[in-house]
Amino acid sequence: MTLSSQLTAALSFLAVPLFAPLAACQPEGEAILNAEIGRMNNQSLLWGPYRPNLYFGVRPRIPKSLATGLLWAKVDNYVEVQNSFRYTCEQHEGMAGYGWDEYDTRRGGVQHIHDAGNKIDITTEFVKIPIGTHGGSWAARIKGEPREDAPADLQTTVLFYVASEALGEMLDINSEGDALGFDGDVAFVGKSAVLGDYKLVVAKGTGDHPKSDHAISSKRDLTKTTVQSLTVPEEHLWQAKQILFQQLKAGVDEIIQEFGAENAPPPWQVYQLANKPNTGNFHLVQKVFEGPFEFDILFSSGSAGKDITSEDLTREIKSTTESFNERFVEVFAPQAPFNADKYRRFGRSMLSNLAGGIGYFYGKHVVDRSYAPEYDEENEGFWEETAEARARGQEQLEGPYELFSSIPSRPFFPRGFLWDEGFHLIPVADWDIDLTLEIVKSWYNLMDEDGWIAREQILGDEARSKVPPEFQVQYPHYANPPTLYLVLEAFTERLQKTNGSQYAGEREHLSPDTVLESAHVDNPSLGVEYLRNLYPLLRRQFLWFKKTQFGDIKSYDRQAYSRKEAYRWRGRSIQHILTSGLDDYPRPQPPHPGELHVDLMSWMGMTARVLAKIADFVGLSEDVEEYNKVFDGISHNLVDLHWSEPEGCFCDATIDEFEEHTLVCHKGYISLFPFLLGLLRPDDPKLGKLLDLLGDEDELFSPHGIRSLSKKSEFYGTDENYWRSPVWININYLAIVQLRNYATQDGPFAAKAKTLYAKLRENIVETVYQSWEETGFAWEQYNPETGKGQRTQHFTGWTSLVVKIMALDDLSSWSTGGSAAQRDKDEL
Repeated sequence: MTLSSQLTAALSFLAVPLFAPLAACQPEGEAILNAEIGRMNNQSLLWGPYRPNLYFGVRPRIPKSLATGLLWAKVDNYVEVQNSFRYTCEQHEGMAGYGWDEYDTRRGGVQHIHDAGNKIDITTEFVKIPIGTHGGSWAARIKGEPREDAPADLQTTVLFYVASEALGEMLDINSEGDALGFDGDVAFVGKSAVLGDYKLVVAKGTGDHPKSDHAISSKRDLTKTTVQSLTVPEEHLWQAKQILFQQLKAGVDEIIQEFGAENAPPPWQVYQLANKPNTGNFHLVQKVFEGPFEFDILFSSGSAGKDITSEDLTREIKSTTESFNERFVEVFAPQAPFNADKYRRFGRSMLSNLAGGIGYFYGKHVVDRSYAPEYDEENEGFWEETAEARARGQEQLEGPYELFSSIPSRPFFPRGFLWDEGFHLIPVADWDIDLTLEIVKSWYNLMDEDGWIAREQILGDEARSKVPPEFQVQYPHYANPPTLYLVLEAFTERLQKTNGSQYAGEREHLSPDTVLESAHVDNPSLGVEYLRNLYPLLRRQFLWFKKTQFGDIKSYDRQAYSRKEAYRWRGRSIQHILTSGLDDYPRPQPPHPGELHVDLMSWMGMTARVLAKIADFVGLSEDVEEYNKVFDGISHNLVDLHWSEPEGCFCDATIDEFEEHTLVCHKGYISLFPFLLGLLRPDDPKLGKLLDLLGDEDELFSPHGIRSLSKKSEFYGTDENYWRSPVWININYLAIVQLRNYATQDGPFAAKAKTLYAKLRENIVETVYQSWEETGFAWEQYNPETGKGQRTQHFTGWTSLVVKIMALDDLSSWSTGGSAAQRDKDEL
């Protein structure tokens, strides 16, 4: 039974009531549909290149299962070989760009790695066929093509490994070879408690091999594929490069002992593993090529009913590429002035690398729960108490936990970040809302009983190997901007607008992928059930924020509309508030327990707005009233506690030496947050002043986007200069969206918003595109003076929001303001 026919059968249970009012839906039918969609979602998302910290590594979303990885190196000399091995993504490793040019999480795609240092371009093509009880089969094609400056006889060694993480689960060789290696394919077979029976084949492939007249040729044949099988402790399986070097060193030592250093074989033969196949949980498969090469990796699930072949791989690669390109045009076609081929190519790359950065992580993380109330930043000088408490080192490992997450940067941040994730999922939600909901659910499954989710997910030894020790510990009173609510708000609004009857006559003709990508919107009962199940966790998190991040109004006799709605980030030091996400942005000095932070107040306002919509959708009227009251209090207190009329912007607040409430205004992103999160009415005079600030070229507006800090600030470009001048795409995205919103609403500032929208949208797209074209990479931030990408390389997290920005309309044909009905008509 095909996936499409399975889904059609599942939907048939609800053929009549599915698109009727929700009250008329049959609970039993809903349960059947929910279970079937859930099963099929898990199946189509089971396998993937979910080890994004590697240039290419495939694994399933299952703890202690199979893990695979690819390594390669230039082996034409002895001096460079150790530094030429590629495995984990690294910054500035001699790459002229790398990443996915086409990638769909449910189907696969094509990745190009331009390894200028090794003078070879590597292509990895990956597809999956999700049929079978255990998630189906997958295949990869590895190609190497020497670059233009490569020597004609370029020697490259390529290794692929497969590791079984589950205790006692081994793989066996199922191929005939001899003492020197294998002439044909190399097949492994195994049986797993979670994957069932399976076979993994590394095909012989095509390509020439270097020749050698050295006497060692009788023991090491370069035309053969060699295998070394090992039994490695589970906690060391992720250290494949170190394991390989140990095995290579043992081989080198044997060669030197036998032939001496003066009579050593050529390097490509020295660094060939001796053939030692056996039963084991870690198998290295090595091929040595001269010039171009190609070979396939074929994984066949026993439950799929047939083995996948190279012909299947060829067919699926072609189909996957065609479907991706067709669908990209439907979902993200760049609009004027970006409706040209170069921007479409750029957009496909940005979306693909965002999706290709989705990974599965499993392991324990480091938590310090020792903080007593006296260390909860309530005393003056609290940051010194915090430092003393940290020095006591009372952290412990907790878990294990698992996370399905899209990462910010494969070489530098290959792990989950809470506030980054919400931005990552904004374009992913347009492409595949069901995938988005899987990731959101994964994050909320990490929540503790109090409502805390660690802002940085460093799960397991492999993840910790990329993080300095001082940043590994997580603290249960530290927050992070709740950006996932942005995605949930959009999902709720899509559900409210769903008119499912339009799909009724097309159901049998939709591809299974299309159905799965939008099942929770096309079928409102599924979407409502998802929100109903998630809602208790959302509420728990909201109450945790109010409990742990409250701001003090009463102790300082502040005058405000509400005595409850004020907020302060915990985790403050003199230089930083890492928890805010805006790390080194200037804040009041010295730190004070009476501080109030306008960005956190704005995030809480947005959260209350979203929770009111969700609570209303799932029928919790008393909760709706509660959230609306919070939102009303925040709306007023933003003005009472944070608005500076002389400065014309919102500001952080603190307590001065006279124990009085005072504003500290560092104009920049902080000043804009009530605007960025849509908390201002279209006719609010304060909106006009913020638009003046945003558009002022002497303050925030630059040819490359909105600066993080005003050019007039004494702190502009100082110290770390992380959030003190550079252009950040996530904040600029929020500004572009709100400018569009205000430009298309009735109000006195619609025309100004429209003008700024057009300028800012064009500036951001051109900045990111030009840097990508020049360097081959997206970057963490951009220089406001030059537009050059800077800081973290290959930052395909929220910088990928540019694909969404290009797909927004240019508004040139829209009249400013106008009725909502007319705007909807224009948009259609």
